Amino acid sequence: MKVNTIEILNLNDKQLVELSRKSVLSLSLVEMKEVQKYFRNIKRNPTDVELETIAQTWSEHCKHKTLTGNIEYTEEKGGKKKVTKYKNLLKETIFNATMKLNKDWCISVFKDNAGVIDFDKTNGVAFKVETHNHPSALEPYGGSATGIGGVIRDILGVGLGAKPLANTDVFCFGLPDTKASEVPEGMHHPKRIAKGVVSGVRDYGNRMGIPTVNGGVFFDKGYMANPLVYCGTMGIIPKNKSEKEVKPGDLVLVVGGRTGRDGIHGATFSSVELDKESDVSAVQIGNPIVEKKVLDTMLKARDLNLYRAVTDCGAGGLSSAAGELGEKTGLVIDLQTVPLKYKGLAPWEIWISEAQERMVFAVPPKNKNKILNLFKKENVEATFIGKFTNDGKLLLKYGKEIVADMEMSFLHGGVPKPTRKAVWKQKQIKKQSPVKVSAKTLQEDIKKVLADINVCSRDWIIRQYDHEVQGQTVVKPLQGSSIENSGPQDAAVIWPYTVVKGTKKGVVLSNGINPEYGKIDTYKMTASSIEEAMRNAVCVGANPEKISLLDNFCWGNPNKPEILGSLVRAAQAAYDLSLGYSVPFISGKDSLYNEYTIDGKTYSIPPAFLVSSMSVIEDVNKTITMDLKNAGNSIYLIGVTKNELGASVYSKIKNFKNGIVPDLDVNVSKKTMKTIFNAINEGLLESCHDCSEGGVITAISEMAFAGDKGVNINADAIKTSEKMTIAETLFSESNTRFLVEVSPENIAKFEKLFKGIAVSKIGEVSDDKFLKLESKKSKISVKENIKNLQKAWQKTLQW
Repeated sequence: MKVNTIEILNLNDKQLVELSRKSVLSLSLVEMKEVQKYFRNIKRNPTDVELETIAQTWSEHCKHKTLTGNIEYTEEKGGKKKVTKYKNLLKETIFNATMKLNKDWCISVFKDNAGVIDFDKTNGVAFKVETHNHPSALEPYGGSATGIGGVIRDILGVGLGAKPLANTDVFCFGLPDTKASEVPEGMHHPKRIAKGVVSGVRDYGNRMGIPTVNGGVFFDKGYMANPLVYCGTMGIIPKNKSEKEVKPGDLVLVVGGRTGRDGIHGATFSSVELDKESDVSAVQIGNPIVEKKVLDTMLKARDLNLYRAVTDCGAGGLSSAAGELGEKTGLVIDLQTVPLKYKGLAPWEIWISEAQERMVFAVPPKNKNKILNLFKKENVEATFIGKFTNDGKLLLKYGKEIVADMEMSFLHGGVPKPTRKAVWKQKQIKKQSPVKVSAKTLQEDIKKVLADINVCSRDWIIRQYDHEVQGQTVVKPLQGSSIENSGPQDAAVIWPYTVVKGTKKGVVLSNGINPEYGKIDTYKMTASSIEEAMRNAVCVGANPEKISLLDNFCWGNPNKPEILGSLVRAAQAAYDLSLGYSVPFISGKDSLYNEYTIDGKTYSIPPAFLVSSMSVIEDVNKTITMDLKNAGNSIYLIGVTKNELGASVYSKIKNFKNGIVPDLDVNVSKKTMKTIFNAINEGLLESCHDCSEGGVITAISEMAFAGDKGVNINADAIKTSEKMTIAETLFSESNTRFLVEVSPENIAKFEKLFKGIAVSKIGEVSDDKFLKLESKKSKISVKENIKNLQKAWQKTLQW
């Protein structure tokens, strides 16, 4: 097989840039010149294998050059400018907060394929959320399927391997009613993307036998050309299997799927913007049955102590997986021994292919035959392709021919760090004009908000997933008195009793995301998303002091100062909120360059910060759900409603141009959530639901039709921060608000427990199945059948 030598030593700047572009290396001029300098020092040109290896290793996708690079951030606020210089944004914000908190229940953070926290004395629980945006834009089904397949392998690749127990997913799509003429050339229609993505995640997860238990969907025209596909997996791992170590002399074993041309340049392609010429061959092809066999067999090998380290072949393929395992030691591999799907692959293609369902192991020589026999017995292909050395070099062969010979120190530490400029200028935000409505208009507005595409039911998606396989899903994504009366549950709870025998403990999974807020202020967006994820977890019984978080940044082109400035501001918020709540981030991922260019016009996504939350609860019997339970129970609103309609669902349907984005008081929030946790543990609450998109009236409606109950609501009893109209009160999306249901016998204890916290009794549960809302101050009375509210909520996404 021919290996090409690439002329680089004598290229000028323009030629270096053209080489990077033509070869899909996605390397900047500064980086190309650093590569040129390295090979000038060793007095030879690189091979194609070496150049592709550098491009993969240095890609934004793998190296996270923006978040870990030098940034000069200028903030203009109140007419004053402040300049902050970061040498590593991630380490100085999110990672720094986690290190300062130094929680003893954090086992592994920001150093492996997933974050791991304590579950019990002998087990940890791991969680990772990945993105697969560019592939899903080009080939929705395959892109999303390999997205969920990849994050499952992240859980298999943490420590010595965790057993996956649950999946999560969050999607951002373009508007499904977009006219075909408005779709950029070369892109799929948003509805086609949405259906393909959901199908891909559904088929892969269901066939793996892993329940999909939690997630969300957000629609905006800004995601028409660049959908966002976040996939997450949680799993259980023995604490004594949570670390890995590679020793010189260990053998390199590749297990699972064979290598093909699918996924070539996946890492580098995900590090640049899309255009109409983006190559669909960069999208991998998945096979969940192969991955399921790998999963089951490698966990047997783990428990038999047959390997010392493992990682998955994700972005960058063998180059990334084997290269990272051998970073501290060195590595020699014979690419001719790698099992192929078909003949004809060049050595560089074998090395960087992102063909799916492959894991790489470091195996002590004495276990060579044992591990091979185990995989053979289970009909899983396993092949030794090389060994780890002690010379600090990457040496690749193809038979007898040397095709790459480089220093690991250059590969992993040689990427230059130019200083990027970032700017943020405070916007002048005004309140919307007073919102006055009639009773009839208010009644129609409630149904319009419930039917809004970012509020409405996701049951069309949820019911395609198997969220009960393995029989451990205690709190499911839809709740209610029957299948017809299902409402949106705030968080999922998994009870891993089949893995940890005799346990009463459970794992809570939730998330928070609202890109709409980020259009105005990414700091407030991030803060609100963090609190929403925590609120959702607390609603089912999680302890807010034992919550761990994961961050996922999806942004546009960070080379544009304004876009990078909004990213810095989000990272600052994550740092502040992590310390403020005393909750650590344990893992994360960024996906940048989410842009599409055609005919000189660039479409950039609205910034999206997804927060995923995981916590361990002591007793799954003490969890509660959001559906109303019994007539005669009282309904309380916890928290203060403020005039914060900025970027709200109500503002969108009314086309308001102004409005304040919800703010956050961390101290009030902490106290409120801790008290709710105590109330749930003391058995004082029958149901609990947080107020978020659509405001308090939306949350009340969801609780009512989920429980197939009616509600009588006194709108005048809702505590507000100032004089507000009834529309402003009902549709504001202020943070730190919960609706709870309390039985008559628990009212005295409940009110005593919440003394000193803003609490208002706003109504009661009834059996007449009507939403009755009264405001004497506004002289407004509304009566609506809850079935009509539910129909409005359910009709939008019935595709």
